[in-house]
Amino acid sequence: MKKIAIALPVIFILGLACASPPIEEMNRAQDAVTIAENDANAVTYAGNTLVRARDALSRMQSEADAKRYDEAKSYAAEAIMNAERAIADGKSGLERAREEAGNLLNSLSGLLAETQSAINAAKEVPNLLLDFDAVERDMDLARRTYDDALLAFRNGNHPDAIAKGQTVRSLLLSINTRINEAAVDTNRKQ
Repeated sequence: MKKIAIALPVIFILGLACASPPIEEMNRAQDAVTIAENDANAVTYAGNTLVRARDALSRMQSEADAKRYDEAKSYAAEAIMNAERAIADGKSGLERAREEAGNLLNSLSGLLAETQSAINAAKEVPNLLLDFDAVERDMDLARRTYDDALLAFRNGNHPDAIAKGQTVRSLLLSINTRINEAAVDTNRKQ
């Protein structure tokens, strides 16, 4: 009996020793998520992964509060993994955005010139029913927006450069559509 009575407290004490909060892992998880939250590229390009890291951190804390330390340790590892992934995805997202913005802006340079040529050619068509003042205003807006997009690109604000570039493309498409429709209407009337 005495052996059993002595053995139980030792097992009980060992059980308590194993059931302590994973402080080191939880601190590393908190640090990893904080670093990811302060990484501009992770925030901009890997927001969903960052949300998963925060969620794992929250679950880690809930499990630790409920004294389910194995689960807390598991969520700490998940938070670290997602935070590190957010940073890596942020870097690759930046590269993709830089490439997309660069390609878009390069293509717009030619489209601006082509659209201006189309406007100039349309002015030479007799009896063309086109509001050239409105077309020129839109063309000026397209040029200004393109310049803003280039500035955003040079400043490393690739999402803004892409958004402005898409606006320019839309304006140019609208101008060209109006020119083409006016030309078709003029040909029908002749």
